[in-house]
Amino acid sequence: MATIRRRATGTWQAQVRLAGLRPLSRTFQHKADAQHWAKEIETQVQRGDLGAGTSSLRNTSLSSLIERYRDYVTPHKRGRVKETALLNALLRHPFTRLTLSALTPQHFSEYRDLRYRTVRASTINHALALLNQIYKLARSEWGIPVQNPLEGLRRPKADPPRNRRLMKGELDQVMQAADTCRNVQIRPFILFALETAMRRGEILGMEWIDLNQEKRTLRIPLAKNGHSRTIPLSEAALAILSTQRVRGLHRPFPLTVESFDMAWKRLIRRSGINNLHFHDLRHEAITALFERGLTMPEVALISGHRDPRMLFRYTHLRAEDVVLKLR
Repeated sequence: MATIRRRATGTWQAQVRLAGLRPLSRTFQHKADAQHWAKEIETQVQRGDLGAGTSSLRNTSLSSLIERYRDYVTPHKRGRVKETALLNALLRHPFTRLTLSALTPQHFSEYRDLRYRTVRASTINHALALLNQIYKLARSEWGIPVQNPLEGLRRPKADPPRNRRLMKGELDQVMQAADTCRNVQIRPFILFALETAMRRGEILGMEWIDLNQEKRTLRIPLAKNGHSRTIPLSEAALAILSTQRVRGLHRPFPLTVESFDMAWKRLIRRSGINNLHFHDLRHEAITALFERGLTMPEVALISGHRDPRMLFRYTHLRAEDVVLKLR
């Protein structure tokens, strides 16, 4: 049923003949991959997974699956805006217009290598993970008997975790630049982030009802990991919120993501600081909590980390500071 042959180009072609249907074939860089694919197809035929349904592989393009996922699955996700942009970017690549029967692992490895020239490994891995999810969904829920060509595909090595902290004098530069912002919400926003280690989206989503002034706590209804948490507030954090309330604001920080991001970019440009992201303030705040003597469970309560390994990624103690403790 299966035939494996070496082509003049040095690649290996696997072909599986099906009774009453056109043969299925794919080309691979390695003979072992061709043999593995052919064996999988034969197994599917024996189970009855393949048959008349193989015509869908010849008539369905990858782009149609991506569009279906984008239009019906992505809208229900919290990160739908970024995911939609990523899927639209994928659709601009010519290989996505090929049919499912024509696509091979080589197409995806070529895409991976091409993208590696211009974007970070995390961006490529995110795109490959999405494609892998689309293939799995097509097979499990959409009734398309497709073999996933991304199985076993080598992923780029993950980027080293960012460990940027504020250097001496940089906080003063940030605050001086914040004082020149036309939007008076930027300065208290930054100070509040440093006091609470909250993410930008968590601060923007705050409501007055989430604040318990008596208990000095703040409830975060929905964090990035999908869980809620309640955090203790320092005197400085409470003072910032008290000032915001006196201003009669309908929310503690009535800003949009776009307006804050634009203000932050302008602020950093004016400050003259190089390579400082707003999320770096979360690193700084979490590290400062450890430096104050809080235990890991206490810091995790504030930061919202449920995995200690992830918490360590946000913790960047300075060796010179530890020296002082050793003395």
